Amino acid sequence: MNLRIGSRGSQLALWQANHIAALLRTRGHNVQIEIIKTTGDRLQEVTFAQVGSKGMFTKEIEEALAEGRVDLAVHSLKDLPTELPEPFRLAATPKRVDPRDVLVSVKYHSLHALPRGAVVGTSSQRRRAQLISIRPDIKPVEFRGNVDTRLRKLEEGQVDAILLAAAGLDRLEKAEWVRERFEPHHFCPAAGQGSLGIETRKDDAATLGAIAFLDDAATSYAVTAERAALAALGGGCQVPIGIHCRVAPQDEAGEWQEIFGVVADPATGKAIRAHHEARRSSIGAPALGQLMANKLMKAGARELLEASQQPPAGASA
Repeated sequence: MNLRIGSRGSQLALWQANHIAALLRTRGHNVQIEIIKTTGDRLQEVTFAQVGSKGMFTKEIEEALAEGRVDLAVHSLKDLPTELPEPFRLAATPKRVDPRDVLVSVKYHSLHALPRGAVVGTSSQRRRAQLISIRPDIKPVEFRGNVDTRLRKLEEGQVDAILLAAAGLDRLEKAEWVRERFEPHHFCPAAGQGSLGIETRKDDAATLGAIAFLDDAATSYAVTAERAALAALGGGCQVPIGIHCRVAPQDEAGEWQEIFGVVADPATGKAIRAHHEARRSSIGAPALGQLMANKLMKAGARELLEASQQPPAGASA
């Protein structure tokens, strides 16, 4: 079967598209990759807080999908809105890699080793909020660009450290300056972080059949719970919400799932956290996500979410 993959043109996006293409070729498919420039790629000098982020890395790719110019799109799942437009569906979530956030620094070996008043680059409201929750003395600054651009700025000394997703650095083999990988109970990842999301047209039975083997059941359960929680909280990929679901570490059989959630204020660092464990056989993924959202709301998350609608003071490009 001939398959056309729509992808952004960044180094990481192309790595991801080529990774999926290689897997599809092992099943005998002929695969081509079409590079599509998105709104998020064009607005590299504008902060997410200024323009919003819903669909900014997916809109143009979905247009190509709707028009039949491509058959599937490969996304970083955390960039994909929880509600997809009617013609599309999230068709597969391949096995997840390391979902954690990491501290990247040339000079300093951990978050707590950063000097008082250190400057840390991040484009994520979620990371910013959790950072100042842990280290209120640190100055977070807006820090956009592809992985190479951010690492170059770090090496030049524009910041003391940056916060990024482990997955991208590991995939690109650029983890040399990763100093600390944060555990979810301490620094909660974004919903879907570390996972790829393969999007198709709902009615494209041939493509759906061709990519079905890529879906990993354990990953699908976890990210479905995470995205359900995010949707229930009213969040997109740039609100200060962290949600992470995984097999409980002590459970070798994989029956017990645990889910973490955090809602934090990027202006003050005030954070509401929740944790829950459940038997996978006793609760579906959407219900587990809804349960986590309810726990966060009851703990006071609503007020923080309302506060987050205003851009944080002091953000700089």
